[in-house]
Amino acid sequence: MDMSTLYFLRHAESVANSKNLLAGRIDFPLSETGKADAKDLADDFSQRFTIDGLWCSPLLRAQQTAAPFLTACNTPIRFDPRLIEQHLGRFSGLSYDQVEADPAYRTERSARWKWIPEGGGESYEMIAKRVADFFMDLRQCCQSEGLNNVLIVTHAVTLRLIHATLENILPNYPQTIAGNGELWVAPLLPPGQACTIQTVKLGSGPRQHRA
Repeated sequence: MDMSTLYFLRHAESVANSKNLLAGRIDFPLSETGKADAKDLADDFSQRFTIDGLWCSPLLRAQQTAAPFLTACNTPIRFDPRLIEQHLGRFSGLSYDQVEADPAYRTERSARWKWIPEGGGESYEMIAKRVADFFMDLRQCCQSEGLNNVLIVTHAVTLRLIHATLENILPNYPQTIAGNGELWVAPLLPPGQACTIQTVKLGSGPRQHRA
């Protein structure tokens, strides 16, 4: 089987994004703008690419983004908890102004590898471990099922660690994040091999929000 191609999509704009809140694992739905964007993303994607596998975070905003792809690409959705967003502990649901005024919140993004948010949160190192586990299982699945093109719908911080994993730069990671509805394309290489990630403009283009 040829090397599988992976497509990574950050969910469309959520209610939390529109209100400048840190969603974490709170199950915010898409905003009305996000719902319209999700359909446009799926329509544009299906006219340009084909997929034979679709994985998605179980959070509602990711599910609502992936749902139009079920019809547009005629591919069932598989949910995997390892694609869920970072657990932000007691900072979940707060505004950026609120958390940045709290001395316990790690505002410096480059220093979050070992930082565990208070209240049962999750460090970037912990996210990277579950992302690595996901890719290990995905490689086996692509091999056994003959999957050549796979779409993965997930979240901003999770994508930050996915990006670092694919480029093999951990424990470093990008300081920027994918916009809502941003699409990346990358080959599924063996563990430890660095690959190049391409960004593809899809639909009306990504919407930028903080993370």
